[in-house]
Amino acid sequence: MSEYLNKITEILHRIEREEEKNLQAASGLVAKVIAGDGLIFVFGCGHSHLPGLDAFYRAGGLANVSPMLDTDLMLHDGAAKSSRMEKMHAIAPEIFRRYRPTERDMLFIISASGKNAVSVEMAETARARKICCVGISSSAYFGCGGRLHENVDIAIDCKVPYGDACISVGEAKMGGLSTAASCFILNSCLIRGAALAARKGVRPPIYLSGNIDGGREHNSKLEEKYFGRIKNL
Repeated sequence: MSEYLNKITEILHRIEREEEKNLQAASGLVAKVIAGDGLIFVFGCGHSHLPGLDAFYRAGGLANVSPMLDTDLMLHDGAAKSSRMEKMHAIAPEIFRRYRPTERDMLFIISASGKNAVSVEMAETARARKICCVGISSSAYFGCGGRLHENVDIAIDCKVPYGDACISVGEAKMGGLSTAASCFILNSCLIRGAALAARKGVRPPIYLSGNIDGGREHNSKLEEKYFGRIKNL
């Protein structure tokens, strides 16, 4: 447990130290989208869709976050199938078309390896439509097929090792780091972006806990604002 904790905290501190410029730039985009009443889309395949869920419709989260969720690329309806499909071409444009991002929106794309066809083509599709993209992937894959960082406006290195797992157990390794790293990056950008918007006099649309006084009433107003705009709300 202590070794895994140390690995997680070490990588988070590296992100904080080494990716400050990119984190700041991504946060500025978040602030701009909030001020322009846009949406913040989040896309990832397999386990990389989890940060999008973590940032969606939760206490302390931005109400204008829209995860791009496609069942065939998630784990609950065929994990092995999703692993194969994320490598297929021509899927991303169809997912993009269903969610319909506009130029006032932005898109976070998460892929630890940055290799899978769907994630790379999602970035290409968005940029062709002049939608700002932030890519979260690891430099450990840059020399062995990782291409996401080459196709986004802002590339943030999540620092995870090649293969993701970090604790040796016999001849294998366990303890993935990419989910913790990507959630930290995404939420840091959202929090800082909301703070930047607030300093400029824009009230960020932030959900409260539904279990505190006034929380349900506050959240209902935000729900009404985004019903019809956020597909999964």
